[in-house]
Amino acid sequence: MSIHSIRPAPASGPGLTRRDALRLAVAASLGLGAAGVLPVFAAAAPLKGNLKHSVARWTFPQQSVAQLCRTVKDIGFAAIDLVGPEDWPTLKAHGVDSSMCNGAELGLTKGFAGREFHDQLVERYTRHIDLVADAGYRNLICFSGNRNGMDPEEGMAHAEAGLKRILRHAEKRNVVLVMELLNSRVDHPDYLCDTSAWGVALCQRLGSDHFGLLYDIYHMQIMEGDIIATIGRDHACFKHYHTAGVPGRHEIGDQQELNYPAICRAIRDTGFDGYLAQEFMPAAPDPVGSLREAIRLCDV
Repeated sequence: MSIHSIRPAPASGPGLTRRDALRLAVAASLGLGAAGVLPVFAAAAPLKGNLKHSVARWTFPQQSVAQLCRTVKDIGFAAIDLVGPEDWPTLKAHGVDSSMCNGAELGLTKGFAGREFHDQLVERYTRHIDLVADAGYRNLICFSGNRNGMDPEEGMAHAEAGLKRILRHAEKRNVVLVMELLNSRVDHPDYLCDTSAWGVALCQRLGSDHFGLLYDIYHMQIMEGDIIATIGRDHACFKHYHTAGVPGRHEIGDQQELNYPAICRAIRDTGFDGYLAQEFMPAAPDPVGSLREAIRLCDV
């Protein structure tokens, strides 16, 4: 049957409208007309809700914060990672959460392992903890900084001492300080907190629910692998997760070596109630399509 064999009925009488005719023609072309089944082009199914999803702000420089808010809401989640106080009003206006706050740090290389930075960091983080709490947010990122010739044990002692100067205030304001695990082989040479074992040991020394680790799956695959077993063993220390494909830090599909659906099931099965944030750098022509697909892969 072709569309030309269907006559639209007069507007004043019963019969097929032009819209009906077009729908039937499409159905016929798909072999569905005889059965009376018409194709339905439905919106994407809602997310399952077993994991909370987010995306790192810096990975979408082509969009304003307001545009990115609309993008994530359109995909079906409502959180953006690594956003500072200047952009929080925009997030609030769009009903989007700041899943990991930033702005207190001195950078990736000047962190709590360096005693010479402690006074500056304590001043900045004390002020920022109040900003995060007053805004109704919870997670605030921090960094170990570089080794700069230090033995890892010495750096840990320094980090412990520096963090203890602000940890009581974070506990009082119900803010969680989250130190990111980064690789020192490819992206961040000399970074100290570059293995899960070092980070977990620091967590154990501090012994507070208001300090934990950002387990970056991309970085830890480069440094040590064994991702799912590590999550199962050390998940109590992991307050937040980041994704990206290995190698290259691009999309997380089957063109790279990590099995993200399996990893996300492992995270889900620990009872994790924090955020999993996409932090890959889109390489495909349609970055939003890449983000949509990444969320689909991780929606387990």
